[in-house]
Amino acid sequence: MWRTAAFAYAGAAEHAELAASETAAEPVDNPSALAFASAVAALEGAGLDGPVVAEAFPSGAAAVTGVLLACATSDVHVVAPAGVHGPVRSVLTGLLARFGVETTFAEPSEMAAAMRPTTRLVWAETLSDPDLGVADLPGLAELAHARGALLAVDSSRTTPVVCRPLEHGADLVVHDASGSLGGHGDASGGVVVGGAHVMTVVRRVRVETGSSLAPDEAFLLRRGLETLPLRVRRQCDTASVFAAAVVKHPAVRSVAYPGLPEHPGHEAARRLFDSGPEGTRFGGVVTVIPHGGLTAGQALVDAVRLALVAGADGGVRTTVAHAATGTPGADPAAVRFTVGLEDAADLVRDVGKALDTVARVTGRETGAARDRAGAVPETITGVADTA
Repeated sequence: MWRTAAFAYAGAAEHAELAASETAAEPVDNPSALAFASAVAALEGAGLDGPVVAEAFPSGAAAVTGVLLACATSDVHVVAPAGVHGPVRSVLTGLLARFGVETTFAEPSEMAAAMRPTTRLVWAETLSDPDLGVADLPGLAELAHARGALLAVDSSRTTPVVCRPLEHGADLVVHDASGSLGGHGDASGGVVVGGAHVMTVVRRVRVETGSSLAPDEAFLLRRGLETLPLRVRRQCDTASVFAAAVVKHPAVRSVAYPGLPEHPGHEAARRLFDSGPEGTRFGGVVTVIPHGGLTAGQALVDAVRLALVAGADGGVRTTVAHAATGTPGADPAAVRFTVGLEDAADLVRDVGKALDTVARVTGRETGAARDRAGAVPETITGVADTA
């Protein structure tokens, strides 16, 4: 690790050469950050014929801002999903709007109609929040490129272990590295990956805004990549077991998870997401919607004991959050679980007990549930015991 923010030059000539470069950035470049960015670029570009490059940012929000500032200049138009992640919406409706950038927020079926002659960027999320809709990446890439626009994809919820958007036509991929890439909740960072011709502009924005990923953070994030494939595969396996079990609980109205055959994005995920011996990897995020509206959703969050109540995604510990608290327009009962490395049976058992509590709070408890006095519901016991 290079724990330094200043470097010496070989001589006056080298100093002058770097000072004259538009992309030279002594204060914001560090070998540790470059090593982290290069590793993510290698993962995202694994299936491509040509090389890709990456730029590391101090946070996921900074990476998002870097892409939007690079691609959306004055008097241009952006198309983004109606339920786009909060920080993205904030930059588009706040900072960029003040500079004359217009944005249309559209449902997936409305993307084509939302395009204008001035559209220069289409933003997408591999998995939307909280319904976990699967973006039609090839279709969006074709739509964007036909209009002379770029496609940028936030792939934080899938990581390159599940999906690599560049292979499906995206021009840029954005990650909040504080989640799955780092994996341990001990470092903040972001990264943007793409072809060199596009990334030159992203780098210029990063340099001009002084977005420097600290050496210690870069070291921790790079370390996290060493276990990324193992962690993500385990999280996907557990999430599949968890979703299939919880959807059977009588207190649950629905479960959003692309691994469930009834999910609208199931077939799209099978086409776009990677497979292994365990089958298609559908990600580690599961949204549970209990009967009973807002009261039930908040009660479920409070009743869970094994998971941490947190908004962070992709760590070794399972986190749970009331989705509507941070996502306008979300179902008021929706609860998002970001699965960690706990035993699947333990997680199913704990959430089963929490759902029994929700049933009592909302008055939907059945006689059998009362007799079990908080035990794991029979409808999910078999899965828990054999996971």
